[in-house]
Amino acid sequence: MMHRQPHTITPVVACMAAAFGLGAGSQALASGFAVPELSTAGIGTANALVANPDERGAIVYNPAAMAFHDQSTLNLGTLFISPDFSVDIPGGGGDSQGADWLVAPMIQAALRINERWSAGLGVTAPFGLETRWPLNTFPQLTGTAQLPPPPFGPGGSIPLSPQPTQSKLEILDFTPTATYAITPEFAVSAGVDIYWAKTAELNSSLTQLEGDGSGFGFNLSAMYVKDRFSAGINFHSASTVNIDGYYSALNPTLVALGALPPSQTAEMDLNLPWRLQLGVRYEVLEDKVAVELDWTRTGWSEFEEIKVTGDIAGATLINDQNQWDDANAIRLGATYNLTDATQLRLGYSYDETGQPDQYFSARVPDNDRNLFGIGVAHKLGNGWQLEAGYMYVRFDDRNYRADRAYDLREPAEVNGTSALDGDYEASAHLVGIEVSKGFDLF
Repeated sequence: MMHRQPHTITPVVACMAAAFGLGAGSQALASGFAVPELSTAGIGTANALVANPDERGAIVYNPAAMAFHDQSTLNLGTLFISPDFSVDIPGGGGDSQGADWLVAPMIQAALRINERWSAGLGVTAPFGLETRWPLNTFPQLTGTAQLPPPPFGPGGSIPLSPQPTQSKLEILDFTPTATYAITPEFAVSAGVDIYWAKTAELNSSLTQLEGDGSGFGFNLSAMYVKDRFSAGINFHSASTVNIDGYYSALNPTLVALGALPPSQTAEMDLNLPWRLQLGVRYEVLEDKVAVELDWTRTGWSEFEEIKVTGDIAGATLINDQNQWDDANAIRLGATYNLTDATQLRLGYSYDETGQPDQYFSARVPDNDRNLFGIGVAHKLGNGWQLEAGYMYVRFDDRNYRADRAYDLREPAEVNGTSALDGDYEASAHLVGIEVSKGFDLF
């Protein structure tokens, strides 16, 4: 059992001064929750689409696929996500009280200009998170300390340490792209990633941080198609999203004591990882059954630090080390054309986590996960197509036990400490609905 220090004013003041650091440090981990489901076709095939030259929903995974489509297309879809996080801790624990369903757009326009050139624009949400932990979930972060009574102090009690309460991140990616068919079998594509952090919220029992911002990156892709075989590659660069927001101190007494910095505007840099996807696809039965195998590498090592500064004398409010690891994913997808109008889809993925034990965070209780997808697409005639997909994501249980004890003298150092010891479980249900239209531009 961990030895807890006496409730004296010295460690408490240190704890309050670091409260903003707890929220800001967890922000980087919140950004690490990737949402690779970019289309309804991707949901049904567990995101194994980077080498698919046929499906309309594959273009957002590899814009070079536009070169192999005879028509222009417009896809409009919505992704619904229902996450579930829980932790079992003696004397605490409970379920994260997040929203029942989160909603994200899946939009892709592909315009065939001529036999060589195509242009596209996608709108997706490749990163997002929402967790809401009730107070007293983590017993080691629970309690109050007595302040000295007058005339030596204000008297009363103050919270012992900040509790992570709510984390919410919504990032949209606008991706204009241009594709060029070098030969009838080989095409390349290049584009820009315009990231908009629509919402960034990091709240604790003592502080709040809310803001938004934007950042830029680039993407490159290529596809080769020969008879029944195809191969594809897609790369998205790392990006830094500049967040402008407002930091709020929720306890005026602690501000007056100098234990919390006053409320003020703040800035921070949110580093998004690079993403590399490679895939091969083969039609086992021509125009009937196809199987695809993809490998994805995500550059979570871009999270070296998160630096937050305030507008009061440009003070550094936090300089937090994150040190995530790059992670792999293996994806297997299959399509079966039941009829000329109806296609069935099936997929499985295994995704590694990039979060090591040394930086485990309750704001993102991540772990390796298994993804199971199923879907259907049906042609309605006159270029119209309706698609639906369902995915179940099961995280491996994470029975987390830290090697490092939580120390009240260093209260900002919560991630990776025994304060978060517990048995974590997580799962998610995803549903996608999409309608698309094929048409001749010229």
